[in-house]
Amino acid sequence: MITVTNLAIQFGKRVLYKDVNLKFTHGNIYGVIGANGAGKSTLLRAISGELEPNKGSVELGPGERLSVLEQDHFKYDEFRVLDTVLMGHEPLWKNMKEREALYSKEEMTEEDGNRAAELEEKFAEMNGWEAESDAAQLLQNLGIKEDLHNKQMSELSNNEKVRVMLAKALFGNPDNLLLDEPTNDLDLDTVEWLEEYLGEVEQTVLVVSHDRHFLDAVSTMTVDIDFGKVTMFAGNYSFWYESSQLALRQAQNQRIKAEEKKKQLEEFIRRFSANVAKSRQTTSRKKMLEKLNVEEIKPSSRKYPGIIFQMEREPGNQILEVEGLKAIDDDGTVLFDNVNFNIEKGEKVVFLSHNPKAMTALFEIINGNREAAAGTYKWGVTITTAYLPLDNTKFFDSDKDLVEWLSQYGPGNEVQMKAYLGRMLFRQEEVEKKVNVLSGGEKMRCMIARMQLQNANCLILDTPTNHLDLESIQAFNNNLVTFKGNILFSSHDHEFIETVANRIIELTPSGTIDKLMSYDEYIYDEKLKEQRAKMYNLA
Repeated sequence: MITVTNLAIQFGKRVLYKDVNLKFTHGNIYGVIGANGAGKSTLLRAISGELEPNKGSVELGPGERLSVLEQDHFKYDEFRVLDTVLMGHEPLWKNMKEREALYSKEEMTEEDGNRAAELEEKFAEMNGWEAESDAAQLLQNLGIKEDLHNKQMSELSNNEKVRVMLAKALFGNPDNLLLDEPTNDLDLDTVEWLEEYLGEVEQTVLVVSHDRHFLDAVSTMTVDIDFGKVTMFAGNYSFWYESSQLALRQAQNQRIKAEEKKKQLEEFIRRFSANVAKSRQTTSRKKMLEKLNVEEIKPSSRKYPGIIFQMEREPGNQILEVEGLKAIDDDGTVLFDNVNFNIEKGEKVVFLSHNPKAMTALFEIINGNREAAAGTYKWGVTITTAYLPLDNTKFFDSDKDLVEWLSQYGPGNEVQMKAYLGRMLFRQEEVEKKVNVLSGGEKMRCMIARMQLQNANCLILDTPTNHLDLESIQAFNNNLVTFKGNILFSSHDHEFIETVANRIIELTPSGTIDKLMSYDEYIYDEKLKEQRAKMYNLA
């Protein structure tokens, strides 16, 4: 349990929030949401003790242990991978090091012997004898293979370090767990494992994430940071989003009567309560929603970018034909081979692979930026494309301001360019910034504005939700659902894939799996799971 009392945090004159009084209880997972800069990560840092609040206190239950997903991926470079995970259970790790020091003595005193006996008893109580095997299993579940367990952390890639740090946070079943963006750099299969793992925990868990499906799957409660306040309510992200949008529409409709407004909100709560069956915490969440007071549902202050893709030209029947395509990585790894497909009009295709480099290679090839190792591709004569690459670095190697930068990519005067940028939530003073100083999220919003200028009838999107906040992801997602042209994309965002894609193509080193079905149908089909495993094993 975590109790927050009269918490206040400010930086200089900027007050993030004050008078925060919350109690986080065992068995609940709290999804923490808020606009960029609202203070989500700051709240977790204050609870962990990393940040000293300006006022107030944070207390854990008596004798409880708190674990945090750390963001410094170089902190443990001098340590063995397995030892890094074991450090997640600090009392156990200290016990192990003290026992090791005692037993390494050439001669032990009587006092040493008594202390060793005490340590052995505590070691057994903390399941110390199973610790290494438990840590190894956790690493395996998170995609860190056994041959890496005894390597130094410095030998791992950043992606692998992220997974080890997550294993460290989860290890030893801490009473309280703080997870800031735990799904970053995880593939879809590992995210699914983490959802199932958290669905079984009895601890107190706080999660900050931009992955809507993940938040919906694991959270029983939502903590919303808005209007300089921190508010807790029942339900997940989808409930918060839909209810806040309903409240906003009601607020904009001045003619609606109070009684009618109340009826609409009560009906919404009933409908949502009946629709939480896919949650692993169904019963508790349903009860909480049924008790929710309609007065608690209010419009959000969040602003959503205006993302509208329009086609200048209707596409013909021939979109893209690919035959025998093959790509090889710089180290000789076959990313995919014998890839054959024909894109039909209106199809929105998600490309999957165990190796994320495979999708990037495919998109770079069909955009003419990379040579294929074998095979051909052919676009239809009516097709115009707009590409959102995974790496946009080269686009921003410039000292142009935002208006000058955007003007390179489409017709229009300065006023029109400012209007595009304004729709992407760049304020008047921000459009004069140099593009080489933009943050990752600002660069992505610029790239999306650039794509809108092109009025293409086929969008190619390589992991489009990278660096975007929940509001931008939601707006992007909503427009792609209604877009009339073709979309070829890759993504780590489950909700994004499920709501946009109507066809799945998985790229493997030994061919493709190509299905006209929803993403949920694809990943939960047992026969397809076997087929996928076999295709990768053939390579």
